Amino acid sequence: MLDFNRFEVLSFDCYGTLIDWEKGILGALQPVLKAHNVDLTDAQTLELYAELEPEAQREGQYVEYKQVLRKVMQEFGNRLGFTPSESELECLASSLKDWLPFPDTVPALKTLKKNFRLAVISNIDDDLFAFSAKHLQVEFCWIITAEQAKSYKPSQRIFEYAIEKIGYPPERILHIAQSVYHDIIPAKAMGLSAIWVNRGKGQQGFGAARPASCDSDLEILDLKSLISYMGLEPR
Repeated sequence: MLDFNRFEVLSFDCYGTLIDWEKGILGALQPVLKAHNVDLTDAQTLELYAELEPEAQREGQYVEYKQVLRKVMQEFGNRLGFTPSESELECLASSLKDWLPFPDTVPALKTLKKNFRLAVISNIDDDLFAFSAKHLQVEFCWIITAEQAKSYKPSQRIFEYAIEKIGYPPERILHIAQSVYHDIIPAKAMGLSAIWVNRGKGQQGFGAARPASCDSDLEILDLKSLISYMGLEPR
């Protein structure tokens, strides 16, 4: 059982954990697929995204996330037999500013902010996260991005960078994330305690993150459950 009293910092993945990225991804992709007469279910679309995004992040030298998303769109076309237009290549990156938090996110963050120092560790560009920060409505003590670390999760390098930037020992940091593949596995490998926010439980398919297996320190369904588990008074 986790002793929450020993943690001073809560670090969060953003997209998939705080922000409903699957709804955002589908909102950007569905019009493109429809325009090219591609018939995929939501589950199939997200699973293809989960395959293509890590491949785009692995290719050669670090590139900004905006370019990763552009590569993902190009590969959607390659796989599904169409040539995306320039605006379609940019659709994911341009839509990200409108991706919204889960309903439980902002109330939970405001409650947790009263008791812990908060950080974000995210596979994102600084300027793109600035759009999401407005939706999250709390001030984070640390914002760590792939652009700063020049590395994408699940690489441990971004966690090494984050721990150094936060300046607390790993045993004082609790990482909270939805993706086992991107977050739980490397966080545990770095000596962090980790909570798995299993938002996709009971849903069809495995969603926009690759399936993976790793024992977390706690599994919850959403951040409202975390507040209850901690015994905190919701704000």
